[in-house]
Amino acid sequence: MTFSIPLSLEPMEAEPADQLPTGPGWSYEPKYDGFRCLAFRDGVEVALQSRRQRPLARFFPEVAAAIGELRIERFVMDGELIIRGAEFDTLQLRLHPAESRIRKLAHDHPATFVAFDLLAGRSGASLLAQ
Repeated sequence: MTFSIPLSLEPMEAEPADQLPTGPGWSYEPKYDGFRCLAFRDGVEVALQSRRQRPLARFFPEVAAAIGELRIERFVMDGELIIRGAEFDTLQLRLHPAESRIRKLAHDHPATFVAFDLLAGRSGASLLAQ
């Protein structure tokens, strides 16, 4: 995969504040109880990466497959892997070494990728400054 965004990019994280900032240029996102994830797609290649640059696609095959089916074939997105309606412990169970266990958990408790930001578009050029 070739993007102007390095694979080693660490996603932005929320910071605590006593008050919400006001004025132009501020936007807000809900807090999800999941794994922060960068999703890379370049044609048929899909990579999911943790905030510590660890590969996650193996543990979330249903998410990787869904990203691979999107009409846009090249992008980098920042988001969160979650399991709707489940405790965080259910999500943590996905980090299991046995592929058969991962398949069962993916079937029983499918995960979802909630996109926050588009970091690179079809050209592969960074959108971070925009």
